[in-house]
Amino acid sequence: MIKLPSSTIPVCAWSRPIGLGWDNSYTVRYSSNIDDGPWHGMPLGGFGAGCIGRSSRGDFNLWHIDGGEHTFQNIPACQFSVFESHATSSQAYALATQPPEDGSLAAWQWYPASTATQYTGTYYALYPRSWFVYENVLQAQLTCEQFSPIWAGNYQESSYPVAVFNWNAYNPTNTPITLSIMLTWQNMVGWFTNALKSPEVRIRDDGSPVYTYQPPLGNSENNYNLITENTEYFSCFLGRVDGDSVAEGYGSWCISTIKHPQIEVFYHTRWNPAGTGADVWQSFMADGSLPNYQDANPALENTQIGAAIALRFTLQPGENLAIPFVLAWDFPVTEFAAGISYYRRYTDFFGRGGNHAWAIATSALSQYNTWREKIHEWQEPILNRTDLPDWLKMALFNELYHLTSGGTLWSAASELDPMGQFAVLECLDYRWYESLDVRLYGSFALLMLFPELEKSVMRAFARAIPHSDDHQRVIGYYYTIGAQTTTAARKVAGATPHDLGAPNEHVWEKTNYTCYQDCNLWKDLGSDFVLQVYRDFLLTGGDDLQFLADCWDGVVQTLHYLKTFDLDGDGIPENSGAPDQTFDDWRLQGVSAYCGGLWLAALEAAIAISQILSKNHLGDAEDLAVQKSTYETWLAQSLPIYQAKLWNGQYYRLDSDSGSDVVMADQLCGQFYARLLALPDIVPSDRALSALQTVYHACFLKFYDGEFGAANGVRPDGSPENPNATHPLEVWTGINFGLAAFLVQMGMRDEALNLTAVVVKQIYDHGLQFRTPEAITPSGTFRASTYLRAMAIWAIYLVMSE
Repeated sequence: MIKLPSSTIPVCAWSRPIGLGWDNSYTVRYSSNIDDGPWHGMPLGGFGAGCIGRSSRGDFNLWHIDGGEHTFQNIPACQFSVFESHATSSQAYALATQPPEDGSLAAWQWYPASTATQYTGTYYALYPRSWFVYENVLQAQLTCEQFSPIWAGNYQESSYPVAVFNWNAYNPTNTPITLSIMLTWQNMVGWFTNALKSPEVRIRDDGSPVYTYQPPLGNSENNYNLITENTEYFSCFLGRVDGDSVAEGYGSWCISTIKHPQIEVFYHTRWNPAGTGADVWQSFMADGSLPNYQDANPALENTQIGAAIALRFTLQPGENLAIPFVLAWDFPVTEFAAGISYYRRYTDFFGRGGNHAWAIATSALSQYNTWREKIHEWQEPILNRTDLPDWLKMALFNELYHLTSGGTLWSAASELDPMGQFAVLECLDYRWYESLDVRLYGSFALLMLFPELEKSVMRAFARAIPHSDDHQRVIGYYYTIGAQTTTAARKVAGATPHDLGAPNEHVWEKTNYTCYQDCNLWKDLGSDFVLQVYRDFLLTGGDDLQFLADCWDGVVQTLHYLKTFDLDGDGIPENSGAPDQTFDDWRLQGVSAYCGGLWLAALEAAIAISQILSKNHLGDAEDLAVQKSTYETWLAQSLPIYQAKLWNGQYYRLDSDSGSDVVMADQLCGQFYARLLALPDIVPSDRALSALQTVYHACFLKFYDGEFGAANGVRPDGSPENPNATHPLEVWTGINFGLAAFLVQMGMRDEALNLTAVVVKQIYDHGLQFRTPEAITPSGTFRASTYLRAMAIWAIYLVMSE
């Protein structure tokens, strides 16, 4: 007997009974933030190609086809269905458990959902693969494996806009079973772009900027569907009648499958998704067929059109058959502001005409088995590690979902950027790219798996540092506290930008989109930049000297800019009392443990960079020597000041001037980075260990008895300094993973796993999977879903692998 795919699903995959709801899922903290509810599944599609999502309910409901934009709704016509005839009975189901809310497709029969007393199958996910295993409804054993061609170090196929659905059917009975599997798809060409080409930006109730996104969903005029086939493959191509040029949202879809002597192929190229669905369901329900109807005429105004392919076959007792379906799409253009557009990375391999969905689909059909093997080869060494618990393996891979569905951009290659430019959003609510303070933690995954993309991001920051933008903007933080309106310049020359821009402007060129705080005043961004530059050089082999050289001017400029905030001349830039760092709702005053520690580590990194460049004769020798001497002077002055002002005998104070006794969870991020990069310790190791033990007990164990994770900042007994505070009393998923990596680094592995396990459980047991938020609270609320920082879980794997 052939081994079934269901028996090869990794034991560590996340699982959920098909269609089973959540009794206690987290809900959003601020009403203005996005809360799609818990029905999120693993996304499908390549990096920067647009992606789709299919939940454990079986419905296709996530549509990130337009780069940087978010559409979450079930489109019922996009669906798999199954017909089964066994002995004298037959049945047919659309393989989603929720009928359309608008009353459409009323003729269809929907798959029964699992309940506490009825189990109808299981959804599994281990990115980039997921599975549906259907049980207790059909006589046949039916499994669908879904994946896209993503594996570490792959800079071609990982960009493809394609999803493979590999079906496996097995007959465990002693009589023949006839099955038919149908894929229906709505022609949505033209749907995913912003109809408002100059969207108005406003400040919402949490102080962050937001703009209106209005996709023309349902506008299918001039769309058409037609059959394309050759000796090997059968496909339905979904296009649109357009002019010669391709705009954002325009292009093509394709559903495709193989031809097989055991399989009958049926089709319908123009059924009505807005109707009852009887035009495809009547024949499918009767015997698993379709009427083989073709009509390639373009749709008229207010007309919806769908395509369908059904494959019918008979299995003898004990027989097994594998059948691949492929879904591909080709929307080659990503537009930011009106008239500012980029071609996507995959167009380097398939062209820019928007009519290549069939070529992408058939390429997948010819290569999908190789792709599966490549994914297996990448994942297997991690999955086989006996020192890693299964829940950690699960979370490591599944947290990579953000590289696909985080509004990801990956541009076509250029002479300046031969691998293209890459970016992911901070999150769906804070819709700007590659926030530098957040990626200090969240970029470990990209660094370890796709280092060339990681370095492209840091080059973009290096290019942006010298630029300025004097446009005055309202600072949202003061808006939220009811203070007098405050404005500030968007970007000051020499300051490291907070982010690389937003999808409604010009990403990579127009930076500092966020205006919640004046990012030019932040005391961590310059240090974050220097540390990530040296980290990316060192941890990718330490041989990309050109990368260091490309970033050196930015290192020099940002450190000198940051030093101007050392107002008392003690060597360390002071925090201003406004929230001027990654905890941007938390006031720090004077020298702070967090920003001061990052400053010390960044100086050490800059000294190391200058030595490497000098040794390899890259740059002006005299200038390198001057900068190195300057940083050594600053460092020598700063190190004792940091100890004198902040060490209290047990841990490092929050800051030097507020008088707070709060234990900050992330107080020694700078020390973590120094040790990670084999730089000298910035604090004595015994003090680092004492501080870390204090954090573990106060912020984690004493905060709601360790049920939720480590709070950002509480008093030594675990109580809040201010019960009404926001950031100090939130559990930040990415900060917790970064803290866990530091625990491992300092020999506290068991504590690290204990902390990480609690946070992972909160995410994956409470409906936050594949939309991991920045923050959760003990009251069961979350903030900022689909957050970049959570990929810091890969830092834990990094230090465990050293």
